[in-house]
Amino acid sequence: MIIRNNIPGINANRNKGISQGNLQKNLEKLSSGYRINRAGDDAAGLAISELMRNQIRGLDQAMKNCNDGISFTNTGDGALAEVHSMLSRLKTLAVQSANGTYNTAARLNLDEERQQLLDEMDRIGETSHFAGIQLFGHDNSNKQPIPGQVPNDDVVFQVGPSAQETLAMERYYIGSANMNLDTTSFATLADANDAVPKIEEAIEAIADVRATFGAASNRLQHAYNNLYVTDENMNAAEAQIRDTNMAEEFTDFAKNNILLQSSNAMAAQANSTVELVLNLLQ
Repeated sequence: MIIRNNIPGINANRNKGISQGNLQKNLEKLSSGYRINRAGDDAAGLAISELMRNQIRGLDQAMKNCNDGISFTNTGDGALAEVHSMLSRLKTLAVQSANGTYNTAARLNLDEERQQLLDEMDRIGETSHFAGIQLFGHDNSNKQPIPGQVPNDDVVFQVGPSAQETLAMERYYIGSANMNLDTTSFATLADANDAVPKIEEAIEAIADVRATFGAASNRLQHAYNNLYVTDENMNAAEAQIRDTNMAEEFTDFAKNNILLQSSNAMAAQANSTVELVLNLLQ
């Protein structure tokens, strides 16, 4: 029997320290919900999960971008719907003015409404904005119909976490000059007849522009749906790597708790065996 080096006590204390450290890790994982709280827990897993988290953040923002883009296209389509309504009214006025039962004074009244409607179309083209971004344009210097005149700068939507994932949508000028309606008149029967095909062309042109907005909106919706599925799968994959398996961790916690209590008991027992030496000295 030796007393200078209590080997059983040292061994019990060493095992107690191991059990205590493991128990602390169990408590940390159970309280945080993460299996990996620091790089030492799983260096490779931490690196992979951080890359996944970065992609997930990009996916989350891309989904918000898609929703903003859908709102942008819906706002533009709403404005164009009103332009369509005014063009339909113009067509009615033109056909009405082309009727031989109207005199000059009546046609001038119809022409006054025509001018008011064209002014309103110009105003819509000038002032329609979404969060400070102009939806259309108005350029009286260009007399081409809408299908042949597009502003130089497209609206670019970022629809993915990488720089390459973008969707560009053309913006069209909306105005009486661009729709080739600024030279129309309802003042005479001949002028009214000449205006009818121009108005019909403008109606078709606006329909084409609305189709552009609608196609972009549908594509953005599909892009959003794809991002949502990808985001869900990425979150699931990241959780598999980083999140705590609670059932497994509780089992490990119970084991380490028992070992710690056993180590404490054995450390006390190892220290008590030294007291037997005192019995020999009595």
